[in-house]
Amino acid sequence: MALIRNEVFSCFVFYAVLLLVKMYIIAIITGQVRLRKKAFANPEDALRHGGLQFHREDPYVERCRRAHTNDMENIFPFLFLGAVYSLTGPSITVARLHFLIFFLCRVLHSIAYLFALRAPTRSVSYSLAQIPCFSMAVQILMAVSTYA
Repeated sequence: MALIRNEVFSCFVFYAVLLLVKMYIIAIITGQVRLRKKAFANPEDALRHGGLQFHREDPYVERCRRAHTNDMENIFPFLFLGAVYSLTGPSITVARLHFLIFFLCRVLHSIAYLFALRAPTRSVSYSLAQIPCFSMAVQILMAVSTYA
């Protein structure tokens, strides 16, 4: 319970849960697009939904799947970095800024991915989301370097 009373850690948990909900939403969208496009990755799913001719790839299903994969590649490391960073005693204002920037950039990244927005929206949002992660990593390393 002491961690929940830590203002920075509670702030991190808030944004972490929002990010995980966003990931679930992207996964649900991917599944719904698969059903709508009748493009199934597994033959047993295709058989259940009309036949083996639907065991195929669809460009938009693949776009949704890549958006979800990209989330996993970026949000999971953020979860580790944010949790450890929260325990290093950062300022709540600075920590909230780190978490908020990452969250907003990941939302924008997903929107840009799903709607195939023109360049450079997706790459800029991806790059901007890396800044707080890099900052947290550096601050964590500085905090623990005396113990290494």
